[in-house]
Amino acid sequence: MSQTGPILFVSDAERPAFIAALDEARLFPVVDSDWASAARAVEQVQPAAVLAAMSGGHEPHMPLLAKTIAGQPLYLPLVALDAQGSLPHNALPFSTRGNTAERLIARLRAAIRVRTLHATVLRRLPETKVALPETDPVRDGIVLLIGRGAAYPALSVALGERTGVVGALSIEAAAKHLNTRDIDGVLLSDGFTPRVTDAFLTVLAEDTRFRNLPVVVTAHQLTRSYDLPNLELIAGEPGKVAANALPLIRQHAMEAQLSRTLRSIDAGGWLDPRSGLLTVEAFARDFSKAVEQTLARGGGLSVARFAFDPGNPRAQLDAARILSRLMRQMDFGVAQKDGSVIVVFAETDFRTAHMIARRLSAVMKHTSNGKHEMRSDPVVSVDSLSPSDTARSLLARLSADASRAAS
Repeated sequence: MSQTGPILFVSDAERPAFIAALDEARLFPVVDSDWASAARAVEQVQPAAVLAAMSGGHEPHMPLLAKTIAGQPLYLPLVALDAQGSLPHNALPFSTRGNTAERLIARLRAAIRVRTLHATVLRRLPETKVALPETDPVRDGIVLLIGRGAAYPALSVALGERTGVVGALSIEAAAKHLNTRDIDGVLLSDGFTPRVTDAFLTVLAEDTRFRNLPVVVTAHQLTRSYDLPNLELIAGEPGKVAANALPLIRQHAMEAQLSRTLRSIDAGGWLDPRSGLLTVEAFARDFSKAVEQTLARGGGLSVARFAFDPGNPRAQLDAARILSRLMRQMDFGVAQKDGSVIVVFAETDFRTAHMIARRLSAVMKHTSNGKHEMRSDPVVSVDSLSPSDTARSLLARLSADASRAAS
């Protein structure tokens, strides 16, 4: 992994021993700064990452440092060591305990990889008509909250005010969500024995799909280490747990956003970087072509429309993400301006399309956003191409079916 720039270590005390290990791991050079001159040092040193020791004298200087770092044009990871209170939105928590050096190196490597991805996207953006989404990535993120203890409802609300939340009362339900949707962080709350927690973390660490996920454990001491660079133990009341977990979740959501943007650049700007589905123009073009070819060649073509409450734009975004992950290679879809998502099933008859749409709809129903009155159950309508159809008539019929079903 290429790293440009040194690591800036901010502290008013002397260097702890684990900082020397960073030099040995070739994450170097490490440049020191005290708190009073930390913000200025960021501008002068141009570091690849900042490590801040959160003990003694940091309080008056942390807001300025966090703000200076947030204002950098390229993502700059800020890792806060042993924070007692709530952190700024861009400070990644890190608690020093067993094998600190090894865990810190893994945490920094994961963060610098996001910085490298950001640099790649910024370098390639000018060659296409793609723009980076302007929303805070955490708003578009999704956290898997697992728990069945007293803290669960309060955590659901605290997280849901800032990001999407999918709840699971059991490890089995959590595993299902991990397999069917893009998750930006896992929060394991109370209600599980240490043995169950250990087994769950072991499974996550052994699966490369989940290894870089932020995983926050709130209720158990972690007695052994796991190959999970973004695993953190955050205890305390729900507001503090949520505030300190969100920077890790934001970083992962940003990485996912950058990856989708890169895919959009590779596709010549025809993919929407927020939803991962086609842009409205690309969909219109591909759909017309698919209808023409099917009418000329014969065969089946079916379309499903998933309509959501227009007052809940989050549900449409979650559905679009689920579809871009679960639909087959030959299918394609679009998030429409009216709050619906349309998917085209190539070479598929009505009955099969109906079955696929029902299955996809079942996955969508499980997302809440911390605001429990927000329903994300879609109104689903399915239709198939008939010989007298055009692309426009098929879509018009689909919308008419949907408004009949909704009324």
